[in-house]
Amino acid sequence: MKTLVLYKDQFEPLCDTLILPFYEGIEFPKKDIVLNDDLESTISYLVREKLFIGKFNQVESFRTLKEENPKNIILIGLGKEEDLDLERIRISMSKAIKKAKEFKSRSVEIHPFGMSSNISYFDSCRALVESAIMTDYRFDKYKSKSETEKCIDIEELNILHPSSKKTEKVEDGADEGKILGMATNYARDLVNEPSNNLTPKDLANKALELGKESGFEVEILEYEKIKSLKMEAFLEVSKSATNANNEPRLIVVKYMNNKESDEILGLVGKGLTYDSGGLSLKPTSSMLTMKSDMGGSASVLGAFKAISEAKLQANVIGVIAACENSISAHAYRPGDVINSMAGKTIEVMNTDAEGRLTLADALHYIINEEKVSKVIDVATLTGSAVSALGSFVAASMTNDDEFYKYLKKATYLSGEKVHKLPMYDHYKEQIKSSIADIKNTGGKEAGAITAGFFLKEFVGNTPWIHVDIAGPSYLDKDKDYLKKGGTGFLVRTLYHFVNEYNK
Repeated sequence: MKTLVLYKDQFEPLCDTLILPFYEGIEFPKKDIVLNDDLESTISYLVREKLFIGKFNQVESFRTLKEENPKNIILIGLGKEEDLDLERIRISMSKAIKKAKEFKSRSVEIHPFGMSSNISYFDSCRALVESAIMTDYRFDKYKSKSETEKCIDIEELNILHPSSKKTEKVEDGADEGKILGMATNYARDLVNEPSNNLTPKDLANKALELGKESGFEVEILEYEKIKSLKMEAFLEVSKSATNANNEPRLIVVKYMNNKESDEILGLVGKGLTYDSGGLSLKPTSSMLTMKSDMGGSASVLGAFKAISEAKLQANVIGVIAACENSISAHAYRPGDVINSMAGKTIEVMNTDAEGRLTLADALHYIINEEKVSKVIDVATLTGSAVSALGSFVAASMTNDDEFYKYLKKATYLSGEKVHKLPMYDHYKEQIKSSIADIKNTGGKEAGAITAGFFLKEFVGNTPWIHVDIAGPSYLDKDKDYLKKGGTGFLVRTLYHFVNEYNK
């Protein structure tokens, strides 16, 4: 999608579809919008008869009968001015884009959303563009050509802006929105890819390709190197697939663009390209979406794409322990005691609690081998997080509240919702083992929290945040600017986190 910010003292229709946003309790005509008499008369009628009042989520649209543009008019309600925030902007824009697609629009023009005092035009333009790009997303590479030809993509989005506000660098906001929208869609593509076409090797190759395109370094460690590092927990999970010639990969990505700082942020993404549950086998219905169990790795790669393309002044290293959790005579078993790179022994209570085993070695590696200063891990880790918070909110834990403040600010900018879980000491008792240093599950109660406590055992004193994205990483139906399937959740938050931390 081509995006442009056009500066004009008086607005004129340029595209086939015109989007007009209004606060609740609108006054029309607007002084800064020049429309032909027919359009102005129609909109005035809708407003006068209270068929359109600007209530949040209200959409009114109609087609014109003339040949010249605009042929389609979409009125979007923003609600009350004092309630406007960045997420409402994204939701409103998504409704407008969906309606434009119903009109089979190829070019869309939007007049700026009326800004409340606490939202800059930079932030508004970023939210508008990222929402438009994310709403226009589709994953159809496996559909026949006859099916894909029926789909209409929006090719051009023009944001018309008063020239008196040009000093606010709204073009930069639009550019950042495009980077973030495309990076999120990249992560969505990875999550939506079937597991037979996205093995650990394939994911590693995707990372290599992305590094070349976006401008960051990628190193791939294969089986023998992983073994030499004694990443035994990681290798135990991957053992069945390895014996089926589907070996694991440790993917290390580096973006070093701040020579004035010794600080290195670490991002660790769970990379289970398929999870059968192992010998603790999942039911078939639960396996259907397990191609998405690498959602954490997709978020990390999407974030690196955005960070690199935006040329943020930061030092960031990412690690992904990519493998499959399969079944065979070689599979690790419930009751086994396995080792880890950190030297901690682990009693396996459930082979379907495999992600935390791979993350344990990945966290130890990134802290001790790559020497990161602080670390965030992102993982589709527990069904408990989904039970507690649902499909639109991620669970999080931390050992450093000052570090966590940057995540809170980042979620405001991204609109992605993350809730902080408690870390009371008594939860740690649930993962104590009588025969090993630790066990990999803590029972039925507080599963998301005990999983976090397990990971905490492998970070030492390094400031750390854990984000469990099991709920919002994959949706079973469309929601606002997100479609059914992979969401790319946390790509934008990680980008803003890195950006805010390095300011």
